[in-house]
Amino acid sequence: MQEHPLIELYVTHSDEAQNAFIEQAIAKMNLDGVVFHTLNRAGIAEPVMLTVMITDDDGIREMNKQYREQDKATDVLSFPLQEQPLVHAPADQLWSRPEGEETPIAECITKEVEAIEDENADENEEDEGTPNTHFVNPPGMVMNLGDIVISWPTILHQAAQAGHDYQTELMYLLSHGVLHLIGYDDQTEAGYQAMVALQQQVLQELGQKAYRHESINEASH
Repeated sequence: MQEHPLIELYVTHSDEAQNAFIEQAIAKMNLDGVVFHTLNRAGIAEPVMLTVMITDDDGIREMNKQYREQDKATDVLSFPLQEQPLVHAPADQLWSRPEGEETPIAECITKEVEAIEDENADENEEDEGTPNTHFVNPPGMVMNLGDIVISWPTILHQAAQAGHDYQTELMYLLSHGVLHLIGYDDQTEAGYQAMVALQQQVLQELGQKAYRHESINEASH
């Protein structure tokens, strides 16, 4: 699969043929550009890395149930590793850690990602010597933002509903996920509108069609 300097990328669709198709499809996309432009628009200049997992509805539903207590599939989930928002924005646009939460959820997600990597290593002996670098922040070098999980079937469904291609939808959701990792929260109207505006700008900078909902109540994520 294509190397992504900013992203540890995994495809875990339950259908092997779909896995192969997804890998080929995303190999042609500038996913790192989405991350870079999103961070740039949000004023984040530090070197970063993050993990992206593209899965199916069953996979994201299980994570949604386990970590958010919502037994349903969704389009994108974000699991920040940082204790506090990195972005500077009004408080009503940002998330905050629940009082008493000691371990970011992303540290739990990494166990699942590492299990997938171990399986891949067993199947591909040439990768046996590759060190595991998940969620390790070399001092003064790279900040690990956390994990983003995206449902491929939902990408296809929402792209059809919006009248654009799956590439645009994936880029939109990836940008959305990155904004969550750095501190934005779309549970308020102010936060939602701020995120949508930034996502629009990123798509436009990358030459993609932009779209937006008028209200948080119309949003699917």
